[in-house]
Amino acid sequence: VKMREGTIINRGLEDEMEVWGYRPCLWKRILVGVGVVCSGGLLLLLLYWLPEWGVKGTCSHTSLKDAHTLLLRTTVLNFFFHTPDFFYVQVHRWKKCLPFLNLYHVMHSTSDIQYFTHHSTKYYWNNETENFDTYKRLFFEENEIAVKVPSLFMLLIKEVLNPFYVFQLFSVILWSAEDYYYYATAIVIMSVISIATSLYTIKKQYVMLHDMVASHSVVRVSVCRGGKDIQEAMSTELVPGDVVIIPANGIIMPCDAVLIQGTCIVNESMLTGESIPVTKTSLPSVGAEAASSYDIEEHKRHTLFCGTHVIQTRFYTGELVKAVVVRTGFSTEKGQLVCSILYPKPTDFKLYRDAYLFLLCLVGVAGIGFIYTIVLSIMNEVPAKTIIIESLDIITITVPPALPAAMTAGIVYAQRRLKRVGIFCISPQRINVCGQLNLVCFDKTGTLTEDGLDLWGIQRAKDGSFSPPESDPAKDSLVNSGFVACMATCHSLTRIDGELSGDPLDLKMFSATGWILEEPTEEETALHNPIMPTVVRPPKHPVPEANQNDLSCPFTYEIGVVRQFPFSSALQRMSVVVRRLGDKHMQAYLKGAPEMVASLCKQHTVPLSFAETMETYTRKGFRVIALAHRQLESKFSWHKVQSLSRDLIETNMEFLGLIVMQNKIKQETAGVLHELRQANIRTLMVTGDNMLTAISVARDCGMVLAFEKVIIADAAPPKDLQPASITWQYTENPTETVKDSQVRQKSQRWRDNYHFAMSGRAFAVITEYFPQLIPKLALRGTVFGRMAPDQKTQLVEILQSIDYTVGMCGDGANDCGALKRAHSGISLSELEASVASPFTSSTSNISCVPILIREGRAALITSFCVFKFMALYSIIQYLSVTLLYSILSNLGDFQFLFIDIAIILIIAFTMSLNPAWKELVRRCPPSSLISGPLLFSVLTQILTCLVFQVLAFLLVQQQSWYEIWTPQSDACNISGSSLPLSPNVTTPHNHKNIKNYENTTLFYVSSFQYLAVAIVFSKGKPFRQPSYKNWPFMLSCMGLYTFLLFILLNPVPAIDSFLEIVCVPHDWRITLVIIVIVNVAVSFMLEVHIAPYKLSTR
Repeated sequence: VKMREGTIINRGLEDEMEVWGYRPCLWKRILVGVGVVCSGGLLLLLLYWLPEWGVKGTCSHTSLKDAHTLLLRTTVLNFFFHTPDFFYVQVHRWKKCLPFLNLYHVMHSTSDIQYFTHHSTKYYWNNETENFDTYKRLFFEENEIAVKVPSLFMLLIKEVLNPFYVFQLFSVILWSAEDYYYYATAIVIMSVISIATSLYTIKKQYVMLHDMVASHSVVRVSVCRGGKDIQEAMSTELVPGDVVIIPANGIIMPCDAVLIQGTCIVNESMLTGESIPVTKTSLPSVGAEAASSYDIEEHKRHTLFCGTHVIQTRFYTGELVKAVVVRTGFSTEKGQLVCSILYPKPTDFKLYRDAYLFLLCLVGVAGIGFIYTIVLSIMNEVPAKTIIIESLDIITITVPPALPAAMTAGIVYAQRRLKRVGIFCISPQRINVCGQLNLVCFDKTGTLTEDGLDLWGIQRAKDGSFSPPESDPAKDSLVNSGFVACMATCHSLTRIDGELSGDPLDLKMFSATGWILEEPTEEETALHNPIMPTVVRPPKHPVPEANQNDLSCPFTYEIGVVRQFPFSSALQRMSVVVRRLGDKHMQAYLKGAPEMVASLCKQHTVPLSFAETMETYTRKGFRVIALAHRQLESKFSWHKVQSLSRDLIETNMEFLGLIVMQNKIKQETAGVLHELRQANIRTLMVTGDNMLTAISVARDCGMVLAFEKVIIADAAPPKDLQPASITWQYTENPTETVKDSQVRQKSQRWRDNYHFAMSGRAFAVITEYFPQLIPKLALRGTVFGRMAPDQKTQLVEILQSIDYTVGMCGDGANDCGALKRAHSGISLSELEASVASPFTSSTSNISCVPILIREGRAALITSFCVFKFMALYSIIQYLSVTLLYSILSNLGDFQFLFIDIAIILIIAFTMSLNPAWKELVRRCPPSSLISGPLLFSVLTQILTCLVFQVLAFLLVQQQSWYEIWTPQSDACNISGSSLPLSPNVTTPHNHKNIKNYENTTLFYVSSFQYLAVAIVFSKGKPFRQPSYKNWPFMLSCMGLYTFLLFILLNPVPAIDSFLEIVCVPHDWRITLVIIVIVNVAVSFMLEVHIAPYKLSTR
């Protein structure tokens, strides 16, 4: 039945859902109740697994406003079945008067308030939009990120009701009905151990997350409400709109709050994985920025996020550092992070979907056996009870019970190997995804190049032209210059425990001046009004004698920072307002991206050779920062400056010059990029730095080879009735432009010898006005410069949309969005586990990328090998049992036990231990089980096993000594075997007919077949180390082969009795050995020579 179109909530977000309203229906509930009783509870179990059926089967459709139950459907497809997930939730109604927050004002409502909770987020009914909303109305509940640790009983119920364990329970009941008590007991013990291990792991994860969140979630804070005196309160009592006082000695923020007074130094490593302190300033109170509505993203540099550590505060006489609470509980940044851990977004990977499709095929095969058994049993007039049990038994044989655990083993082993080399993983399922990576995006600074920048030199501007470059800004002749004053003041450095701390670029720039930074103590702050919060001064120099009596020349040269506008990646600049001791006028200093700074300066102060000089430096791979200065009018008092917007300050500047920084490429970068290139894995650079600098680095590190051309795609938005346009330029000859037709002709001639490069501005214009070009540019684009954080994420999504499996490697700061969105995000951080990405490397270079891809490929091939082996195991056993059913026989209890425990479990878990191959190859591992070569491999092995089992089954019946076995049968003596034999004891004939010649023959042949397919499926080179280096697997195979050959050629009465094997002539044993050898040889030839992996090459 086609579903009605639902209402969308969270439109455009990751947790977008469709929702339908339902109300209880009495007659449907009565029918379901009768069905539950008649089915013995199975219907209830089915409705538990399929919530969509449960809601539709017990409720009637109604409007959302009148609904008692809501059916939610995710728009993100399910991890395994590539279908949406369904959830159902109850709608709660409160009739009493409750406060709610309506954007800006606290109101009271006496009408019904409807809400539901999903994934720790409350959604409230909004009468205006006639939909459920997360933020329009927020109840003033406790400000706490409460990670509830479920009780063991609840976890047990949820685990036991998993379809896999329900199937296990069904199997155990069936086996017990057949008196297979030992095998049933072994499976129960294994399941109990599996459930206990799973419960322990889940409980431990919940407790760890609860402790991590709870450790700082409840603190005592100072609150100012309604203009009254400051009062102490618990952080759980905070609500949006409260004004909290940030203590001078710092605090771990219990909520998201926006600074309205003062400045804070904050460590945001909990959110970004970047431990560099960040300066947060108060929200502007005047200007265009103050007039705009508060937006958490736009005003991020003024917002203190929950869970981040405020290290220090900056305040002024008589004023406290204050912040207004904007979000509490799970609505905060930390709360959303915890939600993403509790309810992770599913990773869509084809292998797992194919695995379930393959299982459905096995179920189909089981259905054939089910019908065959029923027909055969009826023809042989078998009792009804036996027919039911044996036909159902076929289903339990065909679907391997240990498959999920066996497939997980390879990932667990890979995770351990990664941990040993310093790569930590918080999403193990993504290891397999790494095996499919065919494109890796790299950030530049701190990833491909060194974190620290070395100062190459400075180039000052004077009278509209550049002076010659100078290497030492600390020389005496420059001490009084505005250029050095700008270098010494325009930064966000602070002293923490006496040590200068802050952005590495700021540290390098400030240390090059040789100046000293001093911050006043709390006692000093109280003595001065107004106070300069931070003072910088040059090292003490002797004052010339001529100036000693000149009072106009102060003997102390100090500059105090009055106001700071922190660096914004969106604005590409930062600025400060300063006052030099003794000066009447304040000065404004600005630094940032050269193009941005030049646009804010008076044009006559910008040298005419600005563009040419910039291009010279950027082509050589230097990072260039521009400085500017402005003397403020006397009307700008200290108090007035505190309330000014940066737009009023950062205008009509005078260009001071350029700082040229050298960004060295890391030692490992070129080698790793060459290795990836050799493996046919595409690499590209996505950076916030200058595009020409990025192109130069790309050439130096081998991302763009010397003979390859780079075409810059530049775009301009519509202006003055002119449409948006694109221009193409060669980097080698910028004055030469290329037409679209020429680009097409060149691309045909050059083939793979050209790359596109573009800036973030051009990327935005092309995305908006020329969207049809984006896929083509993404296919050949290699360098993306001046990209904002959200543009990096957008680029990753575009690459994914054109069928790339994308990896992203960055330093974890402004790459968080891209790291999360990529199929595999690798954060280069010193933190052991960055929450920003699935993988975190403790080594701060990109050498972890090929290691991760190699391990991913090994884990992926292991998953294929194990799956094929487990599929063949179930089919081989299915064939044996089906053949034995034809003579009304079956495998014995201990035969099942030996096969499943001694052979299958040991082999399945040891064949996953092969380490990754030592180098990356150009071949790509397959990603789908439903592919020609893999299906051909599995089908040929199934046919081989079938042929040899049928051959052995028919041959044994043609032997001269063959008869219907009875306890008195003595085939061994008939053959004249000299082996010691156990005397035939007259015992009642077993009604299950386990002991017979066909059973013994098929047991031996099938046991060797399990080992044969395990060996031929255990692939080594080119993705894993050869199997002979996997000594646990080799010892297991050799031990089992030896044991089976020993009991085949030298029967041991005790073992024969235990395994319910009958004695057969020695000649037949030799025949069985020959059959087994030929079987192994055929299997090996088919797998290695006729049906090898036809691995795709890119």
